[in-house]
Amino acid sequence: MLKKVAVIGMGYVGIPIAALLADTDSFQVTGIQRKSKRSGWKIDYLNQGKCPIKNEPDLPELISRVVIDKKTFTVSDDISILTDMDYILIDVQTPTDENHIPQYTSLREVSQQVGENLSRGTVVIIESTCAPGTTEYIVKPIIEEASGLKCNNDFFLAFAYERVMVGRLIYNILNYPRIVGGIGKESAEKASWLYKQVLKNSIVQTTAMTAELAKVVENTYRDVNIAFANEVALVAESLGADVHEIRKLVNNLPFIEGKGNPHRNMHVPGVGVGGHCLVKDPWLLKYGLTQHGKKSVDLKVIEASRFRNMNMPKHTISLLHECLQETDRIEFEKLKIALLGVAFIEDSDDPRNTPTEVVFNLLKSEKFKLMAHDSLVRQEEVEFPISDDLNAVISDSDAIFVITAHQEYKNLDLEHVKSLMKNDPIIIDGRVTFNPEEAIELGFIFRSVGRGQYQK
Repeated sequence: MLKKVAVIGMGYVGIPIAALLADTDSFQVTGIQRKSKRSGWKIDYLNQGKCPIKNEPDLPELISRVVIDKKTFTVSDDISILTDMDYILIDVQTPTDENHIPQYTSLREVSQQVGENLSRGTVVIIESTCAPGTTEYIVKPIIEEASGLKCNNDFFLAFAYERVMVGRLIYNILNYPRIVGGIGKESAEKASWLYKQVLKNSIVQTTAMTAELAKVVENTYRDVNIAFANEVALVAESLGADVHEIRKLVNNLPFIEGKGNPHRNMHVPGVGVGGHCLVKDPWLLKYGLTQHGKKSVDLKVIEASRFRNMNMPKHTISLLHECLQETDRIEFEKLKIALLGVAFIEDSDDPRNTPTEVVFNLLKSEKFKLMAHDSLVRQEEVEFPISDDLNAVISDSDAIFVITAHQEYKNLDLEHVKSLMKNDPIIIDGRVTFNPEEAIELGFIFRSVGRGQYQK
C-alpha cells in the first residue's frame, strides 16, 4: 500500500519534492496550497499537469507524468486531508521583517492546522528554512498543544532543509546530500526513510538544532563571500581597475593536493543580492542565537556583510547619477529609466527579494519615470508594474539599468538599442551583461559595478 504524503506549500521547494515523491512506487502525494490571490491559481494549474515554474529542466515532464499518467499527485486547499497522512512536509515561506525579525505567521498557522488534524504515528518534516531552535521551541509546542499528542511517542518531528536553486531544482534535490535533523533519533530515522526513496546521494542524520544551524550558516557563508566580492568591486572602481579581471586572476591560483594551495573562488559582484534565502538567513542565524544562545556573540563580520550587500543597489544608482551629471540631465521627473530584469537571478521567473524592487523604489522617490521589463516574471508576483515588451520599455529612455543578466539581454543588439533611446544614451550594467568596449564605441555612456577603467 502506498504511503500518503502531504506537502504544504506549492512553491519552489514544495512542488519539486512533491512531484519526485509521487514519481516513486512508494507514495500517493497531495499538495496543499491556499487559494490566495498570489498563488491560488497553482491549484488548478498543477491539477491539469502543468508546471507553474518557468525554465526548470525536467520539472514540466515530471509533473505531467505524476498527475496525468500515474495519478499519484494532486493539489488541494483542503487542510482536513491531513488526518489521513503518513507524512506531512511543511514548505511555507519564513520571511524577515524590516527589523530583520523572522515572521512565522504562515509557519505558526500551518503548525496549528497540522496539530488539529494530526493522526498518531504521522511524521512531520519542516523543510522551510528556520532560525536555529524553531523546530523544537516553536513548531513542536504548537503541534503538541493543538493535537494533544506527544512528540516521539505519538508523532515524529524533524527538520530536513532543502538545497534547491532555481534552474536546477530537480537536480539539486536528487543529487545533493540531505541533512535530516530530528527531535530525537527515531524522528530522524523515520524522516530519513522518506528521502531514501528519492535521493541518489547520502542522507546525514543529526539533531534539529544542528540542521537548522547548518542551513543558515550555509547561506550566510555565501552572503559573506558575495559581500567580499562587492567590496573589492568598490575598490576596483576607485582605483580604475576591472574587478572581473581581478577575479579571474585571483581564481586562477591552482589547487594542488598536498601542496597547501586552497581553492580560491571569489564570487561575482553585482547590483544586489536577492532570493528567498541569502537576504534573510544571516538574520535568522542572529535571531536563533539571540533567542536560544547561552552566551552573546557579536556577529560583526556577518552583519557588516549583510549591510554591504544591502547597500549595493544604492551604490549602483550612484553610477547612474554620475552619468546624468556628465550629460547635464538634472530634471529627473523628465527622464525615463528602463529597468531590465525583475527576477533575482538570470533566466528565472523567481522575483523574491529582487534588487529590482529596491532600485525601483529608490528611483521612484527621485521622481524618475520608470519602466521595468521581464518576460518570465508574472505581474502578480511583484508590487510594481512590469512589462514583457522589451522594445516598449527601452524606447525613448534616457538610460537602461540592467539588474538581472537574462540571456535575452546578453543577446541584445546594442546598435538597435541605441536607435530606440534618446541622445547620449546611458547603460548602467549591474551585472556582467554587455561588452564595455562595444558599448562605448557605439556612443553609450557606460558604467558597471566594479569596472573603474570605464569611468571618467
